[in-house]
Amino acid sequence: MDTEDSKSVSRRDSSVELDDDGRIKRTGNVMTATTHIVTVVVGAGVLALAWAMAQLGWLAGITIMIIFACISIYTYNLIADCYRYPHPLNGKRNYTYMQAVHAYLGGAMHVFCGLVQYGKLAGITVGYTITTSTSLVAIKKAICFHKRGHGAYCKFSNNPFMIGFGILQILLSQIPNFHKLTWLSTIAAITSFGYAFIGSGLSLAVVVSGKGKTTRIFGTKVGPEVSEADKVWRVFSALGNIALACSYATVVYDIMDTLKSYPPECKQMKKANLLGITAMTILFLLCGGLGYAAFGDHTPGNILTGFGFYEPFWLVALGNVFIVTHMVGAYQVLAQPLFRIIEMGANMVWPRSDFINREYPTKLGSLTFSFNLFRLIWRTIYVVVATIIAMAMPFFNEFLALLGAIGFWPLIVFFPIQMHIAQKQIKRFSLKWCLLQLLSFVCFLVSVVAAVGSIRGISKNIKKYKLFMYKQ
Repeated sequence: MDTEDSKSVSRRDSSVELDDDGRIKRTGNVMTATTHIVTVVVGAGVLALAWAMAQLGWLAGITIMIIFACISIYTYNLIADCYRYPHPLNGKRNYTYMQAVHAYLGGAMHVFCGLVQYGKLAGITVGYTITTSTSLVAIKKAICFHKRGHGAYCKFSNNPFMIGFGILQILLSQIPNFHKLTWLSTIAAITSFGYAFIGSGLSLAVVVSGKGKTTRIFGTKVGPEVSEADKVWRVFSALGNIALACSYATVVYDIMDTLKSYPPECKQMKKANLLGITAMTILFLLCGGLGYAAFGDHTPGNILTGFGFYEPFWLVALGNVFIVTHMVGAYQVLAQPLFRIIEMGANMVWPRSDFINREYPTKLGSLTFSFNLFRLIWRTIYVVVATIIAMAMPFFNEFLALLGAIGFWPLIVFFPIQMHIAQKQIKRFSLKWCLLQLLSFVCFLVSVVAAVGSIRGISKNIKKYKLFMYKQ
């Protein structure tokens, strides 16, 4: 009898502490999910939106940001419906985006999704290296201009800062489960909003003081400084910048995995998508619009590092300190999934290899830790290669645009639409099927032109500057 009672208590305890799949019970809600969405999307790409607005102008810039937001709300809601398989309300949970693609679309699409998703994560780590070095140089330049005057020669190489950042990331990469350190999200949220508001506030101060430059409905004027061809390429690149700013597909299921099971996760996530993307769009329009109003045709690629602002120099420097702080942690948050997938694959292929699996406990004074030879070598090589690529083409706007172009169509549009068609068993060539495929095709064209524009910009800059000799 005592045994039966204890088993009953155990079962009751489990029902309280565990979810329907036996995992730890989740407690997230619409507001926490909204916070996660805003935290993820408010990145350094926000600071490039003023440049994007300058290329597109008020009419196209505002319209395209709103259109991207509407498409994002719709397709992220489709992703939310595919969190469970086969039914969105009571099916089996998919813990990752790739798992959902595999469940609804099969193995070939699963592999394609993995290549795009992890390829984008790898690209973002390169982009973060570029962003960090650009901000560190900007801090040095802010101090230089303050001491020597705004007309002084204050150009510095990004390379030493990239190398330093790379060394730091090699050290941080060796920490097991770095991505689970809870304070990372808090610091990322504070610093990301910090530099977004500093950039917007400085722009607003310029506009209010009456020093804002002339702006146009159709963006940068074609003339001696910008040819018609340059205008078109810049517009394409601007589309990529906006597309990158809208993206959180790589972590959407991680966010859903925090939501409590009732009400159904898909219903909660749809509300969070609406609130998060609406807040995101308002912030984007403020950052982009105020930056463009302040600088007009000469809006810098990054409003905190392009030196539209010189004073107060300490505030410009502080904004860039916030960017660097954000990038240090964000690099690891995005690199860790890539590290893990390679290490899990190696473990599956060589399960008995000491080189791959053995942990070596080590003690340095009062610090105790363990290291793994494969982890040490593989992660070090990865960070070194990412750093070298960043040093070879340290072009902030063009690289961000390329990342946006690569991820926008497949992750935000194509896979959600195809999973929705499979889930709802929409008939081929029916009106809804045709409309969904038309939306996918139009977004595919947007991704292609954005990618072409950014690649053209990168190649043009590489021809202008010698490899590894770029100075900002």
